[in-house]
Parts: sequence; structure tokens; C-alpha cells
Amino acid sequence: MILTQHRTQLAKFQSLIALILLCIGISLMSDKFLTVDNAWNVMRQISVNICISVGMTLVVLTSGIDLSVGSVLAFCGAITAGLLKFGIELPANNLYIGFTLLGAILVGLVVGALLGLFNGWTVTRFKVPPFVATLAMLTIARGLTLLWTKGFPISNLGDSFAYIGTGWFLGIPLPVWISAAVIVSAVVITQKTALGRYIYAIGGNEHASKLSGININKVKLIVYSIAGILAAVGGIMVTSRLDSAQPNAGISYELDSIAAVVIGGTSLSGGRGTIMGTVLGAIIIGVLNNGLVLLNVSPFWQQVVKGGVILLAVIIDKANSKND
Repeated sequence: MILTQHRTQLAKFQSLIALILLCIGISLMSDKFLTVDNAWNVMRQISVNICISVGMTLVVLTSGIDLSVGSVLAFCGAITAGLLKFGIELPANNLYIGFTLLGAILVGLVVGALLGLFNGWTVTRFKVPPFVATLAMLTIARGLTLLWTKGFPISNLGDSFAYIGTGWFLGIPLPVWISAAVIVSAVVITQKTALGRYIYAIGGNEHASKLSGININKVKLIVYSIAGILAAVGGIMVTSRLDSAQPNAGISYELDSIAAVVIGGTSLSGGRGTIMGTVLGAIIIGVLNNGLVLLNVSPFWQQVVKGGVILLAVIIDKANSKND
């Protein structure tokens, strides 16, 4: 009995323990790791993954998955950049519509919501497995990005837009503030609202949730829409930081996002996990990426290492599930 309690307590803090050990290990191997500049650099980099991973967490909690977040990120970033720089021309009416910074950002967010809504609609209306539905959207959104950009970057977007990804507020990078707002909002949703209770209930037992009167399809539509919006937020931050919308932006971001979710303790079978656990997982992925770069590890080996970390996290998740 005592051994089981110790095991349960260890499981709760395993991600935090892993992060501490990782930081100690990297700091012993590189004197550049424990510096203020590097710390802010890591926080700025993981802000995007935190936003995406929070949306992914909500989806995974319902026993779903969203493989399209990287492509949605790229498309929404490109839409925002294109509208901001070029506006829209309607040749038939000889009409030009310009966009303010706020207007372009809002359109980008709406596009993200619609793409996420389409994912949810495909899953709920046609009962397509989330893996397949979002894999299709991954390809669709990437193709739309290439069509919109014609395969070329959209650059030189102005200082006001660049401030979103590179600016500072009260001594802290603005992307960190944005990701913090996303975290707080998601924690409130999951812990203080009926929607949050429904998300966990559906992931725990979808059939029982349906019998208890929960509108499962509505909840899933909302969750996938939120995931799309947060991917758009990430896309806007990436585009702002680079001052350029790249057609190939966001490639493999879905893998980092899933890794953060799993490492953070969210069960891939749904119904179990926390937003703060995912945040911790995103920090671990960010620190790992940063450490591998500082140690001059080959990019090819970096992929191998990250793949191994994801596999290990899934194995631990399965072991914890058996012990519950």
C-alpha cells in the first residue's frame, strides 16, 4: 500500500524531476545554458509550442488527435501576412480592400477556427477517425499555404507586426505573455467550467457521457475549433518573429506538440491529464532542443533523440495506466 502511494506521488512529479535532471545535465556540459539571455531565448521559442500544445491537450483529452496544427499554423500565418502587406484585390469590381494590423490578425484567427471546426465536423458528422481527418487537413492546409503564397515567402511586414514576436513588455518577451494568457484561459476552462468537465468525461467514457446528456458532437466541435485558433496564434507569433510567412513553416510542429502533451502526462486514450503538465512537457522539449543545439549535436541525431523521448514517454504513460 505504501509502495503504491509512493509510486503515485512519483508519477505526479516525474516530468518535473525529468526537467530538473535535464537542466543539470546540460548545464554541466555547456556553460552557455545557465545564462539569462539563453533562458529568455528558450522561453520565447517554447511560447509557440505551448500555444499549440494547449490546444492539442484539449483534443487528446477527448480521445482525439490533431496532426494538422503545423500546417494550420503556416496557413494562418501566411493569411495574416498576406492581408497585412497586400490586402485583397477584387478585379471584377476594381476594388482594393486594405487591412489594419488588428484586422489581419482577426482574419488569421478566424481562419484557424474554421479549419479546426472543419476537423471537428469531419470527425463528428462522418465518424472519420481523428488521425485520418486531421492528416487530411495537414495536407489540405499545406496546399492552401502554397497556393496563397505561390511558394514564396511574404516578408517585410512592418515594425508593429514584428513587435508581436520580438517585442518586450515589462521586461518579459511578448510571446511569453501571450502563451501565459493562453495557459491561464485553458486552466480556467478545464477546471472551472462545464465545458472542461465535459471534455474529461468524454475522454473517460464517451458512451456514458452521451447517456448522461452531454452533447458530445458540440463539445468536440468546440475543442477542435480552439485547437485551430491556438495554432493560428502560434502561426502569427512565428511569422512575426521571422518577419516573414514561410510556405514551409510549421513542419513537424505537430510532433513537438504531441511530445509535449505526452511527456506532460496526458493519456493518449483521453480523460486524464492537465494543462500545466503539458506546459511542463513543452518546457522539457524546448530545453532539450536548446541543449542539443548548444552541444552541437547533429540535427539528424536531434530527431533521433526526440523520437526516443516521445517513445519513452508513451511507455511510461502505458505503465502508469496499468497501475491506476
